Amino acid sequence: MFQVNETAVVHCGFYTDNGGFKISDDDKTYMQTCKVVVSTCTFGGGDDLYQPIGMSEASLKKVCYVAFWDETTLATQEADGKRIGENRMIGKWRIVVVRDLPFSDQRLNGKIPKMLSHRLFPQARYSIWVDSKSQFRRDPLGVLEALLWRTNSILAISEHGARSSVYDEGKAVVKKHKATPEEVEVQLTQYRSDGFPDDKRFNSKKALSEASVIVRENMPLTNLLMCLWFNEVVRFTSRDQLSFPYVLRRLNVKHINMFPVCTRKDLVNSMGHIRKAKPLSI
Repeated sequence: MFQVNETAVVHCGFYTDNGGFKISDDDKTYMQTCKVVVSTCTFGGGDDLYQPIGMSEASLKKVCYVAFWDETTLATQEADGKRIGENRMIGKWRIVVVRDLPFSDQRLNGKIPKMLSHRLFPQARYSIWVDSKSQFRRDPLGVLEALLWRTNSILAISEHGARSSVYDEGKAVVKKHKATPEEVEVQLTQYRSDGFPDDKRFNSKKALSEASVIVRENMPLTNLLMCLWFNEVVRFTSRDQLSFPYVLRRLNVKHINMFPVCTRKDLVNSMGHIRKAKPLSI
């Protein structure tokens, strides 16, 4: 699929025979209005909702803050006293409750809002993704200026804090029981056969990324990159650090800002996971 001479059609969906990713008409209408969006999600009730801080008055007027929940998270948060208001808000966040999630793996369901923001927010020119275990603590418009506009970049993502090689990351994923050895081996064997090198540097940056914060301009090239990345996590493991460098190198995308770990720590307060996410029964 990477050897295209003229044009190609790339699948970029999240539907299975077991269900889709159903959102109410009211929420769809709201999401259509977003030009700049900060989004997060919690599926399976694993994390609490952290209110963003540090935003300017301009951002409060121009930026949508959207948190995607499933029904399990909704019940968990309501039991903890966090109830959605009549305006569908909790603090600064618009809560979008998703039904009929397509995957039994909740981590994989979470990749849909993480990677496919251009499909969920078709009118948004810019999007910022923040993992649910983090509190966003900077002004979104300032983040766009610092990480995209000043650096002439179309996407910004953090370098990995601990490792530099995809193959080293594969060993760590297995050691920490985040995927089975068989799953990781199938993926990395495919990457080796495709000639993906065991390099620790790529374009003078670490070859491995940490994807808890993603800042992007929604444009055809970044949309393609994110679609192909999503296809990789569906095809192999949901550990997206393994597949992002592969897709990035195969597409040979320029104008990517791999910012240092210290910048990521300045963008968010990391809270850690509160409880284990409940798996989806399909």
